[in-house]
Amino acid sequence: MRRDLERLQDILEAIERIQSRVDLNQIENDEMLQVWVLYHLQIIGEAARALSSELTQHYSQIPWSKIIGLRNRVVHEYFDIDLDIVIDIVIYDLLDLKEQIKGILNDFTDS
Repeated sequence: MRRDLERLQDILEAIERIQSRVDLNQIENDEMLQVWVLYHLQIIGEAARALSSELTQHYSQIPWSKIIGLRNRVVHEYFDIDLDIVIDIVIYDLLDLKEQIKGILNDFTDS
């Protein structure tokens, strides 16, 4: 079973993959890129869902339920996804989440 540290690394890796490939000028017209981004958002949500309650409670400033909720929406309501919301997440939310995850990982290595 994967531990919290590995799940956090999964989240960080998925964010970095999105950031390395996404061209916001192309995403609206590139269905493959849209699917690729949604896949990595799903990985982020799945990894967040599997984190221990101790970790998520300790780092409660991170909107874990929203991250998991997005994963659920991507998986279960795929045809009802608003691309504008996905783009906003990529532009505005992933950078903050990346920094927060890096901070948690630093806490792991410092202890």
